[in-house]
Amino acid sequence: MPDSTITKKALANAMKMTMSKKPFHKIRVGDICEECGMNRKSFYYHFKDKYDLVEWIIYTEMMTVYNSKKLETALELLEAISCYLYANRTFYINAFDVHGQNSFREFFSDLLKPMCLEHTKDFFSTKEEQEVFAEFYADAFLASLEKWLTYYPNFEPKAYAKLMYLPKDK
Repeated sequence: MPDSTITKKALANAMKMTMSKKPFHKIRVGDICEECGMNRKSFYYHFKDKYDLVEWIIYTEMMTVYNSKKLETALELLEAISCYLYANRTFYINAFDVHGQNSFREFFSDLLKPMCLEHTKDFFSTKEEQEVFAEFYADAFLASLEKWLTYYPNFEPKAYAKLMYLPKDK
């Protein structure tokens, strides 16, 4: 593993650890660096700010989940994403609490849309229908995810995914 990836992962782990202790808006770059024993120069070499770091975490970890095995059905995709988010719920609850210009909700929705689009081909015949549904479902899924992670911590991820799944024959 290249040194750059090792450093980014150390900063990511420090950010996740720090976010488990305090809300995102109270975290300073110095807090992240202190948590992993690095200096601010190392942080800024890899990330432009704490928002950039959180987006990197979301992107790399979600892509790892998405690419970890061949997800052939929408249900498998929902289960994989739900299990990952459930295991990292404290981080995501805090990330989704960020509103405004650097909203992680918007970033996460943009990340989900292509995943949803890939799985809408079974439901709709035209590209336009697929795109409209993918955007709607990504946004709806995101809103539901946030409520599930925040208010129903004992509701198992696979059971949640089955509730969100829309079988083709219905």
